[in-house]
Amino acid sequence: MTQQGDNWWDKLYDDAAPDTAPTVSGDTLDDHFDTAPRAAPGPPGGTPPPPPDPPPPAHGVLPALPPPAPGRAPWEVPEAGPRTFPAPPPPADPPVETPTAQVPAPPEPAAGEPASDPGADTAAGPDSDLTVEVSVPVDLPRPRTGFVGSRPPTYEPEPTALPVARPGELAELVPDTVLDGARYGTCTLRAASVRGDSARYRGEPRRDALLTARFGHDETALVLVAVAAGSRAAEDAHLAAADACHWIAEAVCRSHARLSEDIRSGRRGDLKSGLHRLTDRTYGKLRTRAAERGLAPDEYTATLRCLLVPADPECRTRVFFGIGGGGLFRLRDGAWQDLEPLLPEPVAVGAPVLGFGSPPPVAEATEEGDRLTMDLGITTAPGPVIEEPVPPPEPFRFRASVARPGDTLLLASPGLAEPMRGEPALAHALADRWTDREPPGLAAFLADTQLRVTGYADDRTGAAVWEA
Repeated sequence: MTQQGDNWWDKLYDDAAPDTAPTVSGDTLDDHFDTAPRAAPGPPGGTPPPPPDPPPPAHGVLPALPPPAPGRAPWEVPEAGPRTFPAPPPPADPPVETPTAQVPAPPEPAAGEPASDPGADTAAGPDSDLTVEVSVPVDLPRPRTGFVGSRPPTYEPEPTALPVARPGELAELVPDTVLDGARYGTCTLRAASVRGDSARYRGEPRRDALLTARFGHDETALVLVAVAAGSRAAEDAHLAAADACHWIAEAVCRSHARLSEDIRSGRRGDLKSGLHRLTDRTYGKLRTRAAERGLAPDEYTATLRCLLVPADPECRTRVFFGIGGGGLFRLRDGAWQDLEPLLPEPVAVGAPVLGFGSPPPVAEATEEGDRLTMDLGITTAPGPVIEEPVPPPEPFRFRASVARPGDTLLLASPGLAEPMRGEPALAHALADRWTDREPPGLAAFLADTQLRVTGYADDRTGAAVWEA
């Protein structure tokens, strides 16, 4: 700042500078305030009145500021020290088994005041000094990952290494854990997919995929849970599992109104044939994607298991369908039931192949002889000539069951179904946690499905439905 500017600044903020504003003496507001203390009568006894307050600064003159610190402009506020926060209170005594309420005794009435009527209303109003302090100790245990069996597994219970990320492939990354839930009609849904201990240790991606979706509104809405598991030996197994879930969800979305009506009307035959066609189309897309990537069909595939739950509270029909390994269990009256559908007889090699191993579905035919698919008005194009028989995938699985109040239905990927069948301690622990209790929260369900078992280190994916 120039010397001229410094002089201007000193003149502006110098409290010794006279006021340059014109004044009129004798009849101003300041004059009235100056004469008011002198005109007021003094107190009795001859005590002189206290000296009047100093007059306010003249108009246009700001009060003097403290001298600035070295290196700081006059208008800058001095820097405050670091903010501090009060330390947490000391730990309280350990909680007791039975919650207790601590209420202080009412205050004693002062001398000369009447005692309060015990029969009068003792509700404290907003201006009352009577306060009641209630202290209820509550013990809230934090959900932790436990284990069942004689000894803990070798791997650590928490994630260790992340999968390798490459430029241009960041969209293909999958998180270590997926957790979801909902409540519709008479059922509560909890779903979780967790990377296995082995994959966590080696820095491999989670090969299981989980998708939950709702199609439609109100009573006609349909909830879909899709669980897919990629092949352990395939490098792109996690991508194949995600594609399987997305494509079956798109197919169900396009036909959800018809599927919802069939479920609520109990048309089991129509449901089975329709869902069979939708599943075959999904696996056809997987084979096409494998060819696009230059892979063999078995190098880009996944098991697929789905559950359809109508949102109509009057309908308790639950529909399961899919292809490949896994598990379908029902907890009823404290005991687990294995609801895995019986597999049909394998299709003979050399028979007409439709949908890569599926038997020909029942469908209407047009005058030209083309079969109609489930989407009305869309005809199926002639299939390609197959020189060699296509190895059929695992047979299609289907089951429709009616739930009872208190049931819990569990849809599991192979990584969860195998220890459920192979380690009775895991099934007993989950039955004890889920019987005659409210559905667990998301964090508690995640801890339940992560109960570790020695010898089972694959990805785990499970979706459970509690019936109110």
